[in-house]
Amino acid sequence: MTRLRLALAQYPVERLRGLEDLEVKLDDIMTAAKEDGADLLVLPEYAVMELAAGFTAEADAVAERDAIVERADVIVEVMREAARRHRLWLLGGSLPMLRDGAVRNRAPLISAQGRLAFQEKRVMTRFETEQWQVSAGEEPAVFDTPWGRIGVAICYDVEFPMLVRAQVEAGAWLILAPSCTDTVWGFNRVHLSARARAIENQCFVGIAPTVGDAPWSATLDRSRGYAGVFGPCDRGFPEDGVLARGQMDAPGLVFAELDPALLEAVRQDGGVRNHRDWPAQPAECRAASFE
Repeated sequence: MTRLRLALAQYPVERLRGLEDLEVKLDDIMTAAKEDGADLLVLPEYAVMELAAGFTAEADAVAERDAIVERADVIVEVMREAARRHRLWLLGGSLPMLRDGAVRNRAPLISAQGRLAFQEKRVMTRFETEQWQVSAGEEPAVFDTPWGRIGVAICYDVEFPMLVRAQVEAGAWLILAPSCTDTVWGFNRVHLSARARAIENQCFVGIAPTVGDAPWSATLDRSRGYAGVFGPCDRGFPEDGVLARGQMDAPGLVFAELDPALLEAVRQDGGVRNHRDWPAQPAECRAASFE
């Protein structure tokens, strides 16, 4: 495992006219990330849903989903070309894609050479289940990168400790959580869960949200949040565990230098050893009695 300079996008939702606009937008964001020395750029969950308005007659959530599903392979190819062009690793947020006859929320992780792998969202929100009929994806995975193993927990997935724990036990030292939340409540659920996962696993967790208002989109009508990178609240780290964070709802990039050696040190000699002391089996709960 080696040091990584991470860039997280506070991604402004904009009304794009087509794939050419997406190419230009990706070029602008990736150029800014590369110029600041980033090795890996993270885009938010459902960021490319902003494209749907260019292919639908009105703001309708199902029509927007279908428009992106129909073009998903082409969109991913645009991302692959951008990663190759900029020689930059890219987590392209996530997008609805058809797989095995079902729509799933899939996050493409793309190497600087254009190699491609996916993490699917495992647990669906009510919107995804009730309005979009998105199906649960495959189990958590880990990805081998030049900096060691990393994991991806898409938005709601980071709120479930056992999903992230499985990735950490498989060797992930960094968890990336692309998100899309339309309320501060939702943002705080993701934000606070990410910080909890960093504490309980003594790992790094990074979140990247969509931001801005889009009344022309039924899917991305409003997006709230800020990007951040979190670590353990222990020796060698900030007292609150916050390594970097952006401004609420402000477009831009947030950068963090991540050193896995700091995690190894705190796992060995921290004030606590959360990573080691995680229970091997789920705890059983008994009924207490009063005397």
